[in-house]
Amino acid sequence: MQGDALVLLPDALALSADALALLPDALALSADALVLSADALALQGIAKFNSLRI
Repeated sequence: MQGDALVLLPDALALSADALALLPDALALSADALVLSADALALQGIAKFNSLRI
């Protein structure tokens, strides 16, 4: 059974390396999502301000 784990180890290491390689892309997408959320909040605030009756 332990021999099977040793055989699978290179595959696990390769998958870990792939996951690490994707991490910068995931972080960039998260940053983009935060920027879009901030923009949406700003637009919502502008719309709310424009809808006020003075």
